Amino acid sequence: MGKRSVKENKNVYQESREARNLSREAAGELLTFVSADRIEKIESGKSAPHPDEVLAMEKGYQNPELSNYYCTHECPIGMKYVQKAELKELPQLTVELLSALHAMDEEKDRLIDISVDGRVNSFERKQFDVILAKLSALDRAIRGMRIWIEDALFTGKMDEAN
Repeated sequence: MGKRSVKENKNVYQESREARNLSREAAGELLTFVSADRIEKIESGKSAPHPDEVLAMEKGYQNPELSNYYCTHECPIGMKYVQKAELKELPQLTVELLSALHAMDEEKDRLIDISVDGRVNSFERKQFDVILAKLSALDRAIRGMRIWIEDALFTGKMDEAN
């Protein structure tokens, strides 16, 4: 294990590596195709990580939040379409997911009524925006649950499926 950096503004990639007590050299060996030099460039902000590198870091550093971070902060497509999600405890995630499902259950008939003609008129627009907000809450809850599952697999809170 190498010395821990005293740099103040560490990015999420460096924080994730250091949380696993890995030097850049050890991380490079663990990630196989991402060298210590490349890791330094990513951590210093000299180079942006590629998606495959982020996936390798997520697995190697056992941090399922890295992909969501990358998508919501660095990928132009992800920044447009992916919502920020974070690792929370399972009971909180379950309540959020069930609440979002319940909210959508209440809106499903209205969504059908709005959608039947393939258009959203000015009268329906406000109701449609409310439904979209509830869909976003559901999406965020699902993403949070997926991050919890990945973390649970890394930490042994959940067994691998057969």
